[in-house]
Amino acid sequence: MRFLGIDPGIAIVGFGFVDKIGSKVVPVQYGCIQTEAHTPEEERLLHVYEGMVQLIDKYKPDAVALEKLFFNRNVTTAMSVSQARGVMVLAAAQKGLPIAEYTPMQIKQAVVGYGKAEKKQVQEMVKMFLRLQVVPKPDDVADALAVAVCHAHSYTLNSKLNEVLRK
Repeated sequence: MRFLGIDPGIAIVGFGFVDKIGSKVVPVQYGCIQTEAHTPEEERLLHVYEGMVQLIDKYKPDAVALEKLFFNRNVTTAMSVSQARGVMVLAAAQKGLPIAEYTPMQIKQAVVGYGKAEKKQVQEMVKMFLRLQVVPKPDDVADALAVAVCHAHSYTLNSKLNEVLRK
């Protein structure tokens, strides 16, 4: 199965595609969608949406996972990122893809084994787990790969639980 992990943002959207083959998780493609500062927000949202649609069409994931948003200070940033996240969810939903969300603590727990791990620890574990030469940059890309790895580990269990709950 192929999974798309997304680290939502308005300036930088990290993305990472991984394949789960048996018990292995293998990187397929990763990078970021960037928007220019001081560009009208509607243009930035359109750019994020179109970029996400192109990625989904090209790499054809079976499922999508996003990091849940958490803001404790800047409401303006929270609103912009929430809108960007909405267009990402829309792009996935239009393709009929199942969408999952994970908190930063859940992602850290899945990747590092400790829910309060430092960002650097998560990045190093992503590098090691996916057998990468270097930690992906910018940080948003490593974060997106961590989301994809988390979902690859959780997907089978969650699918089976959902099957049982539907009966």
